[in-house]
Amino acid sequence: MTEGDLRQLEVAWTAQWRRPPTPEEMRNLVAARVHEEILYREALVLGLDKDDTIVKRRLAQKMEFVAEDVSGLREPGTEELRGWYAKNGERFALPGRRSFRHLYFSQDKRGERARDSAARARDQLARASVDAPVVSGLADPFMFQDYYADRTPEQVAGVFGSTFAEALFQLAPGAWQGPLESGLGWHLVWVTSNEPGRVPAFEEVEGAVRAGWVDEQRVEARRQAFEAMAARYQIVLPQPRGASR
Repeated sequence: MTEGDLRQLEVAWTAQWRRPPTPEEMRNLVAARVHEEILYREALVLGLDKDDTIVKRRLAQKMEFVAEDVSGLREPGTEELRGWYAKNGERFALPGRRSFRHLYFSQDKRGERARDSAARARDQLARASVDAPVVSGLADPFMFQDYYADRTPEQVAGVFGSTFAEALFQLAPGAWQGPLESGLGWHLVWVTSNEPGRVPAFEEVEGAVRAGWVDEQRVEARRQAFEAMAARYQIVLPQPRGASR
């Protein structure tokens, strides 16, 4: 065991417990490390590392970390990031958002008549405003909100389901529309605002762009390193069963 090993044990202990180890704790740490090292070396002598799927996966993972060589990644300049973002901007696109009010027609309460009830209510409301007095008396109480502001498709789907969300984002603002089906029943919807999805300006997402660039460099470093390693091997596979000889 080297001085570096001892220092590593002390630093790890201090990071976990927010204080340096006592002399007794340090002796126990050293004894545990020696114990582990002896067992590890004896396991290698017995070949216990061979044909062990877990060991293979762990070693393969460590090799990927080595191949990645994060410390070797250079820091990109702003102009380089801008150029990369110009080619990859869709990866950072912001989803559209909708604000809407809905009227709920319960399938549990109305059964098969729920959709027809919603359609009749839509016809009654053809000339009504979103907050007309007649509106609230036509529908059933809803267990959540009647109005949702500034929601993304994912957020809408989390409440009403993906089918409802997809249909909602096809609607134009300014009128009662539907019926739209959700997992809870049928709905009439009035879209009050419609913000389309967009690709943000570079300055809005520069931090995320930098992280994306670094991730791409890591993936490429792993790919190149693996190709270099694979070139040193000849891969021989058994002939598939039933193949002609």
